[in-house]
Amino acid sequence: MGKTLIQKIIEKNSGKRDVKTGEIVFVKPSIVLSHDNSADISKTFEKMGPKKVFDPSKIFIALDHEVPPPDSKKALNHSIIREFVKKYGIVNFFDCGEGICHQVLPEKGLVEPSTVVFGSDSHTTTHGAFGAAGIPVGRTETASLWALGETWLKVPESFKIIINGEAPKNVFPKDVILYIIGKIGADGATYISVEFTGDYVNRMSIGGRMTFCNLSAEMGAKNAIIPVDDVTRSFLRGRFNKEYEPLYADKDAEYAKVIEIDVSKLTPQVSKPHKVDNVSPASEARGTKIDLFFLGTCTNGRTEDLEIAAKILKGKKIKAGTRLLVYPASKEVLLECLDKGIIKTLVEAGGEINTPACGPCLGAYGGVLAPNEKALSTANRNFKGRMGCSENTEVYLASPATVAFSALHGEITEYQGD
Repeated sequence: MGKTLIQKIIEKNSGKRDVKTGEIVFVKPSIVLSHDNSADISKTFEKMGPKKVFDPSKIFIALDHEVPPPDSKKALNHSIIREFVKKYGIVNFFDCGEGICHQVLPEKGLVEPSTVVFGSDSHTTTHGAFGAAGIPVGRTETASLWALGETWLKVPESFKIIINGEAPKNVFPKDVILYIIGKIGADGATYISVEFTGDYVNRMSIGGRMTFCNLSAEMGAKNAIIPVDDVTRSFLRGRFNKEYEPLYADKDAEYAKVIEIDVSKLTPQVSKPHKVDNVSPASEARGTKIDLFFLGTCTNGRTEDLEIAAKILKGKKIKAGTRLLVYPASKEVLLECLDKGIIKTLVEAGGEINTPACGPCLGAYGGVLAPNEKALSTANRNFKGRMGCSENTEVYLASPATVAFSALHGEITEYQGD
């Protein structure tokens, strides 16, 4: 019987041959990711007593969750992280304003195909877009990784999701992955390695692939992977300047489940409060009044996402009485959007442009909801209180196109396309 992609990746990074599903092996990461939670992680690391980190070049820290810091406690956390970085000579540190960790990591050429990326953030799954295994871990385990440079991992089963067909012009990758989450359920892929394939996936941009892998965490996936192809190579060229070995699943690999989806008749989707898998066609939520529209996050804050929104909003104004928050996913994205005139268009339409960071996604700062308000967001979670307030607030998730088009009307409105 052949091997799945995750089996091959784990074999390569554990040095063990013929790993079996369910087997526990020790794996060495190519990089270990963390963000503002590095302050707590560093305290745990110090208590463990190591004299040095396992490899200063394989630790990545980006400040993104609480940027700019909204209070002195958060500012102190940032100061603690900067001191830790200096003390241990951490090479890949990106301070406030550089962007969201999951966007900055690949931009800086730090995601190597066929390796394992461990991260102290649940959306580390994002890095499967580059043929790597992005695996979330807890803070204590991250501290241990900083010290030891390896950790144990149970080899997961795999789902193969085959997506074919040509999507209608008003349907985007965010719609497709929300539809899939709605079908599989929030826990339908728990501790599963998801392999995405099919002609629709092959045509997707890197941004779309990142959206797919990012949101796979919302169906419980341990990781999600899209095999390396010319799209991957094109993005990595000039960023990742070392030789790498793409790995691929065997044709006779054994999967726990194979799911086939045809996107040719799909319509725009929304995830309704208060669960990501509470998905329906956007038309079924039509007319829902919205107070705050949010473009950004590690799910949909890339140039292509903001460009889609700008094309819809160009020469128009958002509905009076509503707000449109725009958070580019990174400084690189912000600069590119400035060069293309995207930022100008969004500002003229009524958008508020903010520092490249997570923004109100987690509810820490930068545009949180007031009691009884509703938001339509391009983020990845809509749990109660997710955007900073649990007093009768509601968060809906949708594509950048649906968010932008709805902002013109002040209510959820299905985007019809060009």
